[in-house]
Amino acid sequence: MSDVRQYTVDADDDGIRLDRWFKRHMPEATFNIVSRWARTGQLRVDGTRAAPGDRIVAGQVIRVPPAEPAKAPKKKRERAPLTPEQEAFARELVIHRDDQALVLNKPPGLATQGGTRTTEHVDGLLDALTFGLEGRPKLVHRLDKDTSGALLVARTARAAAYFSKHFSGRSARKIYWALIVGVPEIADGVIDLPLSKQPGTGGEKMHVDEENGQPARTRYRIIERAGNKAAWVELQPFTGRTHQLRVHLAAIGHPIVGDGKYGGQEAFLTGGVSRKMHLHARRLRIGHPDGEKIDVTAELPHHFAESMGMLGFDPALGDALPIEDGPPPASRAEKKQKAKAHAKAVRKERRGERRRRGKD
Repeated sequence: MSDVRQYTVDADDDGIRLDRWFKRHMPEATFNIVSRWARTGQLRVDGTRAAPGDRIVAGQVIRVPPAEPAKAPKKKRERAPLTPEQEAFARELVIHRDDQALVLNKPPGLATQGGTRTTEHVDGLLDALTFGLEGRPKLVHRLDKDTSGALLVARTARAAAYFSKHFSGRSARKIYWALIVGVPEIADGVIDLPLSKQPGTGGEKMHVDEENGQPARTRYRIIERAGNKAAWVELQPFTGRTHQLRVHLAAIGHPIVGDGKYGGQEAFLTGGVSRKMHLHARRLRIGHPDGEKIDVTAELPHHFAESMGMLGFDPALGDALPIEDGPPPASRAEKKQKAKAHAKAVRKERRGERRRRGKD
């Protein structure tokens, strides 16, 4: 081939490895490229196939294959411009705005970020929320697609680093409201059950894994109850595992209303209560880069507010509860253990039911 290159080893390179020669004289030929040339027989020394680790001697002739064409840099995928309707929709979500942060009231059914077959998401709407700043706002945490409520967005790189540190350090306080099936025996407790990805689900589902799971803790408080049918609870996660609140509530036998993924058919109430998931990030409190605190409350989505009315619950009672900076004091340890034991009993009973069904 006319483009094949040949080089004679000079005295300064006598005795060095072949890959070292390439590093000295042809740095654009990476070790992976040289290895590929050797594997395919294109790299030769004095007409004999050579390997990258071979030693070369002054006077030998190195045969190098033709130079590879430079790869064109990948074009950055440009986001499609937002329509006026999308821009208006994005701005309607804003419930707090300052120089460093925005807080959105994310509706249920809207993903936080894109993914496989997910083209509509909060991240795709952020170009509409610059409000005069040059930089694009940045997501610093997430909410599940079917979870509604307060979602913080940083407006500057400094704010993004600050908020990310607070979320990872668990100093941010997130208060969720949920409607759950049935009423827990303990009115105020902690669910302390480790979680991991459930095998065979492609990472799309979590489960309680007491042997290999990551620690996960959730505080819950019953605000009101509708007989034994349902309860309205306040939830405060002290860790941030995927689907933590949903898995924990299902694990103690009281799945979140509408959460068929973890609660199955038991998660749906009769009597006209919406089949959508009833989990809402009601309040977010976090420090601010400029010294003050952000403390924002997000209004309930329509289906959640309608269900609250049908069950006779008063939203004012939930907002009256004080926000606490940590888990319940040590005196509640016995309640925590009871909650854990209750969760184990529920799972054991369900395993027994599955076995009995398999025998029928």
